[in-house]
Amino acid sequence: MPAWTRAYVRFVEAMNYRVGRFAMYLLYVMMAILLWSSVTKIMHVPALWTLEMAQFTLVAYFMLGAPYSLQLDTNVRMDLIYARFTTKGQALWDVFTVFCLMFYLGVMLWGAFDATAYSFAVNERNPTAWRPPLWPIKSVITFAFALMLLQASAHLIRDIATIRGEKI
Repeated sequence: MPAWTRAYVRFVEAMNYRVGRFAMYLLYVMMAILLWSSVTKIMHVPALWTLEMAQFTLVAYFMLGAPYSLQLDTNVRMDLIYARFTTKGQALWDVFTVFCLMFYLGVMLWGAFDATAYSFAVNERNPTAWRPPLWPIKSVITFAFALMLLQASAHLIRDIATIRGEKI
Protein backbone atom coordinates (compact mmCIF):
# COMPACT_ATOMS: atom_id res chain seq x y z
CA MET A 1 0.00 0.00 0.00
CA PRO A 2 1.25 3.52 -0.73
CA ALA A 3 2.58 5.57 2.16
CA TRP A 4 -0.23 8.13 1.88
CA THR A 5 -2.88 5.43 2.47
CA ARG A 6 -1.07 4.26 5.58
CA ALA A 7 -0.84 7.87 6.80
CA TYR A 8 -4.53 8.41 6.04
CA VAL A 9 -5.57 5.32 8.00
CA ARG A 10 -3.38 6.27 10.95
CA PHE A 11 -4.68 9.86 10.94
CA VAL A 12 -8.36 8.84 10.77
CA GLU A 13 -7.95 6.18 13.44
CA ALA A 14 -6.02 8.52 15.75
CA MET A 15 -8.71 11.18 15.37
CA ASN A 16 -11.55 8.72 15.96
CA TYR A 17 -9.70 7.25 18.93
CA ARG A 18 -9.47 10.67 20.58
CA VAL A 19 -13.07 11.60 19.80
CA GLY A 20 -14.26 8.19 21.02
CA ARG A 21 -12.33 8.48 24.27
CA PHE A 22 -13.84 11.95 24.79
CA ALA A 23 -17.32 10.59 24.05
CA MET A 24 -16.90 7.93 26.74
CA TYR A 25 -16.91 10.65 29.39
CA LEU A 26 -20.18 12.11 28.13
CA LEU A 27 -21.88 9.30 30.04
CA TYR A 28 -20.66 10.91 33.28
CA VAL A 29 -21.91 14.29 32.09
CA MET A 30 -25.33 12.78 31.46
CA MET A 31 -25.32 11.16 34.89
CA ALA A 32 -24.49 14.52 36.48
CA ILE A 33 -27.33 16.20 34.60
CA LEU A 34 -29.80 13.54 35.72
CA LEU A 35 -28.50 13.74 39.29
CA TRP A 36 -29.02 17.51 39.21
CA SER A 37 -32.52 16.90 37.90
CA SER A 38 -33.27 14.63 40.84
CA VAL A 39 -31.86 17.09 43.35
CA THR A 40 -33.87 20.01 41.97
CA LYS A 41 -37.06 17.94 41.98
CA ILE A 42 -36.50 16.99 45.61
CA MET A 43 -36.04 20.68 46.43
CA HIS A 44 -39.34 21.40 44.59
CA VAL A 45 -37.69 23.66 41.99
CA PRO A 46 -37.36 21.37 38.96
CA ALA A 47 -35.06 22.55 36.21
CA LEU A 48 -36.65 22.74 32.77
CA TRP A 49 -33.47 21.99 30.86
CA THR A 50 -32.33 18.69 32.39
CA LEU A 51 -34.36 16.16 30.38
CA GLU A 52 -33.49 17.66 27.01
CA MET A 53 -29.86 18.22 27.95
CA ALA A 54 -29.59 14.57 29.04
CA GLN A 55 -31.12 13.52 25.71
CA PHE A 56 -28.70 15.71 23.75
CA THR A 57 -25.77 14.33 25.74
CA LEU A 58 -26.91 10.77 25.08
CA VAL A 59 -27.16 11.48 21.34
CA ALA A 60 -23.64 12.93 21.34
CA TYR A 61 -22.35 9.96 23.38
CA PHE A 62 -23.91 7.45 21.00
CA MET A 63 -23.07 9.21 17.73
CA LEU A 64 -19.49 10.19 18.58
CA GLY A 65 -18.80 6.72 19.96
CA ALA A 66 -19.93 4.94 16.79
CA PRO A 67 -16.75 5.55 14.71
CA TYR A 68 -14.66 4.44 17.69
CA SER A 69 -16.76 1.28 17.93
CA LEU A 70 -16.22 0.57 14.23
CA GLN A 71 -12.49 1.19 14.65
CA LEU A 72 -12.23 -1.31 17.51
CA ASP A 73 -14.36 -3.81 15.57
CA THR A 74 -16.83 -4.04 18.44
CA ASN A 75 -19.83 -3.49 16.21
CA VAL A 76 -22.48 -6.19 15.95
CA ARG A 77 -22.03 -8.82 13.25
CA MET A 78 -23.42 -12.28 12.53
CA ASP A 79 -20.60 -14.64 13.44
CA LEU A 80 -22.39 -17.83 12.41
CA ILE A 81 -20.85 -17.75 8.94
CA TYR A 82 -18.29 -14.95 9.20
CA ALA A 83 -16.21 -16.69 11.89
CA ARG A 84 -15.71 -19.71 9.60
CA PHE A 85 -14.05 -17.61 6.89
CA THR A 86 -10.29 -17.30 6.60
CA THR A 87 -8.74 -13.92 7.36
CA LYS A 88 -8.75 -13.06 3.65
CA GLY A 89 -12.32 -14.31 3.31
CA GLN A 90 -13.39 -12.08 6.17
CA ALA A 91 -11.61 -9.15 4.54
CA LEU A 92 -13.38 -9.85 1.22
CA TRP A 93 -16.75 -9.96 2.97
CA ASP A 94 -15.88 -6.76 4.84
CA VAL A 95 -15.00 -5.02 1.55
CA PHE A 96 -18.46 -5.86 0.22
CA THR A 97 -20.28 -4.81 3.38
CA VAL A 98 -18.25 -1.62 3.90
CA PHE A 99 -19.45 -0.36 0.51
CA CYS A 100 -23.03 -0.88 1.70
CA LEU A 101 -22.16 0.93 4.94
CA MET A 102 -20.50 3.80 3.08
CA PHE A 103 -23.54 4.24 0.83
CA TYR A 104 -25.81 4.33 3.89
CA LEU A 105 -23.50 6.76 5.72
CA GLY A 106 -23.30 8.98 2.65
CA VAL A 107 -27.09 9.25 2.51
CA MET A 108 -27.27 9.90 6.26
CA LEU A 109 -24.50 12.53 6.06
CA TRP A 110 -26.32 14.28 3.23
CA GLY A 111 -29.56 14.33 5.23
CA ALA A 112 -27.80 15.43 8.43
CA PHE A 113 -26.00 18.24 6.62
CA ASP A 114 -29.28 19.38 5.06
CA ALA A 115 -31.05 19.31 8.45
CA THR A 116 -28.19 21.21 10.10
CA ALA A 117 -28.17 23.89 7.40
CA TYR A 118 -31.92 24.29 7.78
CA SER A 119 -31.56 24.51 11.55
CA PHE A 120 -29.01 27.31 11.19
CA ALA A 121 -31.06 29.14 8.57
CA VAL A 122 -34.31 29.32 10.54
CA ASN A 123 -32.80 29.23 14.04
CA GLU A 124 -34.77 26.05 14.72
CA ARG A 125 -35.68 25.43 18.34
CA ASN A 126 -37.15 22.49 20.19
CA PRO A 127 -40.87 23.12 20.87
CA THR A 128 -40.66 22.75 24.65
CA ALA A 129 -40.68 25.07 27.64
CA TRP A 130 -36.88 25.40 27.56
CA ARG A 131 -36.74 25.91 23.75
CA PRO A 132 -33.06 25.14 23.14
CA PRO A 133 -31.64 25.74 19.65
CA LEU A 134 -31.24 22.50 17.71
CA TRP A 135 -28.26 23.42 15.54
CA PRO A 136 -25.62 22.34 18.11
CA ILE A 137 -26.85 18.76 18.37
CA LYS A 138 -27.52 18.55 14.65
CA SER A 139 -23.96 19.73 14.04
CA VAL A 140 -22.66 16.98 16.33
CA ILE A 141 -24.72 14.41 14.42
CA THR A 142 -23.37 15.67 11.07
CA PHE A 143 -19.80 15.60 12.40
CA ALA A 144 -20.32 12.06 13.73
CA PHE A 145 -21.60 10.80 10.36
CA ALA A 146 -18.56 12.36 8.67
CA LEU A 147 -16.23 10.64 11.16
CA MET A 148 -18.03 7.35 10.64
CA LEU A 149 -17.66 7.66 6.86
CA LEU A 150 -13.94 8.39 7.26
CA GLN A 151 -13.56 5.40 9.58
CA ALA A 152 -15.40 3.16 7.10
CA SER A 153 -13.02 4.26 4.34
CA ALA A 154 -10.02 3.53 6.61
CA HIS A 155 -11.56 0.13 7.33
CA LEU A 156 -11.86 -0.47 3.56
CA ILE A 157 -8.18 0.37 3.06
CA ARG A 158 -7.20 -2.02 5.88
CA ASP A 159 -9.29 -4.79 4.32
CA ILE A 160 -7.74 -4.27 0.89
CA ALA A 161 -4.29 -4.43 2.50
CA THR A 162 -5.29 -7.68 4.22
CA ILE A 163 -6.44 -9.17 0.92
CA ARG A 164 -3.13 -8.17 -0.64
CA GLY A 165 -1.27 -9.77 2.28
CA GLU A 166 0.00 -6.48 3.65
CA LYS A 167 -0.25 -4.98 7.11
CA ILE A 168 -1.11 -1.38 7.99
